[in-house]
Amino acid sequence: MNQKVEADKKVWFSMWFLGAIVTFGIAFFPMFYRLVEGRNRHFRREAELDRQITDYLNSKGKQPPAINKGLAERNATVWAASIVLVVPVFIILYLLSRDLAVHEVQQDAFLAAAFPERMFMPQTIPITKYALITIITLGVGAVYWLYKVTNLYNAHYKAHMHLEKEAARLMEEERVVKHM
Repeated sequence: MNQKVEADKKVWFSMWFLGAIVTFGIAFFPMFYRLVEGRNRHFRREAELDRQITDYLNSKGKQPPAINKGLAERNATVWAASIVLVVPVFIILYLLSRDLAVHEVQQDAFLAAAFPERMFMPQTIPITKYALITIITLGVGAVYWLYKVTNLYNAHYKAHMHLEKEAARLMEEERVVKHM
């Protein structure tokens, strides 16, 4: 846990949305790129944290919990470019929502098994509700869904930053106690 890892970057919905209005939608391309690339970078960062926790547990002689990470990396450039067709916007929103929900449940289960003291609680992402709002409003609800997805990822990144610090503290305390 001593190595410096690049922090997750927030995506400011209001800035990008206003930029999209001013640029007649052009700013949505880099916004979606940053959302998908941020998701990919965060999942890589999470995999590194899981590896460090697994190494720590192995060094203590404990069996590390099984990791069931079935979230594939997505090509941010292709997904961002595909929003020209409009329909992929809804697919991207669905996949971003689903991936975060799955990721948080898997992360919570892994951490609960590794550290009995629970440090993280998954957020609830009502995908059905957002999809229904989008359908009822003939697609306009996708803006609300995009807003919620952006905020949920930002909240997850913030919680993950605290989680990393707490995990590092717990592992360091255990090492100090072991060496005394």
